[in-house]
Amino acid sequence: MPTEVALLESPALRVEQMGRVEVLDKVKSLVMLPDGIHLRTEDVARYFEVSTEVVKKLTQRHRAEVEENGLRLLRGAELRTFHRDMVSLWGSDLGESCPQAATQLTLYTRRTVLSVAMLLRESDIARSVRTHLLDSEDDLRASYVSLDRRVTRIEGCLIGVGSALQELGPVLGRMSQRLDVLDRKLDVTHQVVGAISLRLTDVSQDIVRLDDRVNGLAGLLKDLARREHG
Repeated sequence: MPTEVALLESPALRVEQMGRVEVLDKVKSLVMLPDGIHLRTEDVARYFEVSTEVVKKLTQRHRAEVEENGLRLLRGAELRTFHRDMVSLWGSDLGESCPQAATQLTLYTRRTVLSVAMLLRESDIARSVRTHLLDSEDDLRASYVSLDRRVTRIEGCLIGVGSALQELGPVLGRMSQRLDVLDRKLDVTHQVVGAISLRLTDVSQDIVRLDDRVNGLAGLLKDLARREHG
C-alpha cells in the first residue's frame, strides 16, 4: 500500500493516479474559467488555500511534470485569442482579473491541479486530496482481492467439474454402446412383428377361402338331401 510520503516522492506513483481528477471536487469545488477546462494560477492558489507565489514556485520546481499534465503558458497572439474567447463567454467582467495588457497567462487543467495536489506539501487541501487518493486505492485493491478470490473459487469448481466429466466419460461410452445394442434389437423386433403381420394376413385369407368352401359343401349336401326325399 503506497503512503502519502511515497506519493510525494515517487513520480511513477503520481502517474498512476493522474486519471482520478474526480477526487478534487470530493475535497473542494474547483472554480473553473468560463470554458470549463482551465484555471489560472490565482484560482489554483485559492483552491489549495495558499499564496500564488507558493503555486508558482512549485510549478517552477516541477516544470516538466506539470507541463506533461496540462500546464500551458500563453503569450502573444495565442493569449489574445484566448482572452477574446473568454470575454465572449464571460463578458467584460473578465477584464479586471485577466487584463488584455498582460504579457502572459499560465493555465492549469484538472489534471494539472491534481498533479499540484500530489506535490504541494504546504496545504491541508492538498493533503486531503492525497488521503482520498490513497483511501480510494485501498478500496480498489480490496475489490480486486475479493474478485480474485471469487475467480479462484470458480476455477476450483471448474476443476471439479472437469474431473467429474472425465470420470463420466467411460460411463457415457458404455451407455452409448448399450443404446446401440437396444436399437439393433428393436430393429429386429420390428422386422419380426412385420413378418408376423404378413403371415396373419395370409392366414386370414386362407380362413376366408376355407369358409367359402364349407359354405359351398353345406349347400351341396342340402341339395342331395332334397333329391333323396323328393
